[in-house]
Amino acid sequence: MNKLPSLLAVAVALALSGCASLVPRSTEVAPAIPAQWPAAAAAGTVDVADIGWRDFFVDPRLQSVINQALDNNRDLRVAVLNVERARAQYRIQRADRVPAVGVQGQMTRSGGDAPVTEQFSANLGVVEFELDLFGRVRNLSQAALQQYFAEAANRRSAQLSLVAEVANAWLTLGADNAQLRIAQATLASYEDSLRLTEARRQLGGASALELSQTRTLVETARTDVARFAGQVAQDRNALVLLAGGPVDDTLLPTTEVTEVAALRPLPAGVPGEVLLRRPDVMAAEHTLLSANANIGAARAAFFPSISLTGSIGSASSELSNLFDSGTRVWSFMPKLNLPIFQGGKLRANLGVATADRDIALAQYEKAIQSGFREAADALVLNDSLDAQLASQQALVAAAEQAQTLSQARYDAGLDSFLTLLDARRTAYTARKSLVSTQLAQQSNQVALYKVLGGGWHERG
Repeated sequence: MNKLPSLLAVAVALALSGCASLVPRSTEVAPAIPAQWPAAAAAGTVDVADIGWRDFFVDPRLQSVINQALDNNRDLRVAVLNVERARAQYRIQRADRVPAVGVQGQMTRSGGDAPVTEQFSANLGVVEFELDLFGRVRNLSQAALQQYFAEAANRRSAQLSLVAEVANAWLTLGADNAQLRIAQATLASYEDSLRLTEARRQLGGASALELSQTRTLVETARTDVARFAGQVAQDRNALVLLAGGPVDDTLLPTTEVTEVAALRPLPAGVPGEVLLRRPDVMAAEHTLLSANANIGAARAAFFPSISLTGSIGSASSELSNLFDSGTRVWSFMPKLNLPIFQGGKLRANLGVATADRDIALAQYEKAIQSGFREAADALVLNDSLDAQLASQQALVAAAEQAQTLSQARYDAGLDSFLTLLDARRTAYTARKSLVSTQLAQQSNQVALYKVLGGGWHERG
């Protein structure tokens, strides 16, 4: 009567401890990246993995829009649900490592030429519980656990990408608003000049060529106004999509490209230390570990497996006497499964698991290589764009001064209208280019923050 509980206790102990592990040793990763950042980038290397996005993005309006996106963005919501699904899958797989105990009640009535008989039974038992002698069940559970970790890292990667996308969309909207303002102000100035030129033309003080050239300036500026107005509307729609709903007007950028990013200089790190903290690289690593565990499960399928089915309970021909003394019954049925010939199925399964591991390894190495390239590019551009911005600001100041002087010389009859026309075009182009450079500089700061894996851990 006491044999079944003892045997079940042994089965549980064997299952929890495992008798063998057939998981291959972890493959050495050789992503073939330089040991140091490029020389041009080394001076600007920063470690941003511990900087939360609220510390990095200093504009309170942008912070509010990012927070709205984290609450409402549908892509991020899908990533979160994928994590929940992977967690449930792991729990399902982990449940196979312990016996499933259930209660079963049964009533059997039989008859024929003989009188009808009834048999009642109630049993507590374990059905088809596999003793994990070679780690098959444990490895499947480990594979599911690593897949859950991979989905969690993918969720963090999706959050980091969303933060960067919202920041770039917000910056682009501000830049196009600035471009629209410049085009509108330039159009108004050119229209004033056109009216003066038309008046001078009527008085014989301006030629038909000058009038046509002035109209060319006006129509060019009017075209830019229409183009930037359309871009501003599209930028607004893109920001609403990322934010998951309408964005309050008070949270939108003004007509200036403001400094929204604040990178704090920290000691430089070697590429491997920095890149391995990126969520996408961490996801690839967990996927590799999951594939490695699946190889162990596929190898274990070549070996014999033992499963146990047992029960203990009561049986009686009368329901009222079901739990009386003398009605107890028990059963114990171990089952041995020894694979002999399966048409190459087991070997094919192992081949698939091995190929999946090799694919995951290649993807892991590529993730590191891609991360190095992205980070190196952003680091190289960091100082370059700072220099470009300073030069562009100086160019705008010089172009505007040249336009003022050229206007004065034209009014004094010292310069031709063509010279003034070139000065106006140069100043207008320089102002637009300054906005583009400011946007590129700020966007690269955002890219640098993203590619170095910064701030994913901070939710709100």
